[in-house]
Amino acid sequence: MRVVVAPDKFKGSVTAVQAARAIGEGVRDALPGAEVTLCPVADGGEGTLDVLYAAGATRVDLRVRGPLDDEVDAHYAVLDGTAYVESARACGIEYVRPSTETALAAHTFGVGTLIGHAVDGGADHVVLTVGGTASTDGGAGMIAALGGRIRTGTGAQAGLGGGALGAVTEVDLAAVRERFARVRVSVATDVTNPLLGERGAAAVFGPQKGAGEHEVAVLDKALSAWADALVRAGCPDVRDVPGAGAGGGVAAGALACLGGRVASGFDLVGKLTGVPDAIAGADLVITGEGSLDSQSLDGKAPAGIAALAREHGLPVLAVAGRVKLTPDEVNRLGLAGHRALIEHAPSLEHARRHAAALLREQTAALVREWRGFS
Repeated sequence: MRVVVAPDKFKGSVTAVQAARAIGEGVRDALPGAEVTLCPVADGGEGTLDVLYAAGATRVDLRVRGPLDDEVDAHYAVLDGTAYVESARACGIEYVRPSTETALAAHTFGVGTLIGHAVDGGADHVVLTVGGTASTDGGAGMIAALGGRIRTGTGAQAGLGGGALGAVTEVDLAAVRERFARVRVSVATDVTNPLLGERGAAAVFGPQKGAGEHEVAVLDKALSAWADALVRAGCPDVRDVPGAGAGGGVAAGALACLGGRVASGFDLVGKLTGVPDAIAGADLVITGEGSLDSQSLDGKAPAGIAALAREHGLPVLAVAGRVKLTPDEVNRLGLAGHRALIEHAPSLEHARRHAAALLREQTAALVREWRGFS
């Protein structure tokens, strides 16, 4: 039997690569003669670089300004002339203690430093992944780091952070356009939120970053001013483009100023790691992630894996930290079976600390259960 193991990360516990190894061991425990192919996946969010390094990408380490100006150790991946920059490596939420102050002050300057380093190093294609940021600055910090001149009504240089965008009236992108004249930019996200409004970057993601009701209103108004200034600078109006609100609007900055195009993070990474070809030749597919819930149905990696398996009429099993799907949602994903680690651990903390062992154990149990009914 040929089994493809294709999980995403289990956030706070194990990477996608580690999860794939543990699940693969569980498959071999249940099916000693199985041919197991490990294909860790990512959807363009946190953990994407780990998957790319496992696929043979080169790691480039760099020290950059973090979301609140303290320097952080960051890195990006290069594979076949393409640079993969994960926004969270420079301005991730893990670098701050979220508060109303950080919600307004956090910026993406370090993201621009990473991109600029990659382009100056010869990359002719940049894939920007945008999940997990602490910022809601519309990518303004990123553009400033790349040479954009962002000014207020007095002609002064605008400050960093989403809270400062409300004063922006003028943007000069001449240096940025020259630098990116021959560079293609893809924005890897499966989020469809626009930049502004009740489904926008501030309203939906701001509270996760410390923003209260007042800060959400301030940030949404500031992002609107930023979008207006970009249009005056000759950029396309991207405020309503699906996905523009991803990463606190850093996607909008890349789309408007760098000529970026939205692309499915799962599709981009999946092709690189050979997932479609592996699934085409499989008999069973196993996927998983930290939390299998309604959001998993909306472009997340397990949904992408399940869709590929359905194209070939293959059964799909899922192992997750927790499963919060209704029976109808399980059917929509097309799962032949699933297991939640939390249901086989004395506590959430235990499940997180012993995720690899639990993944192996529960995968073996799930595969044996499936074989008994198949």
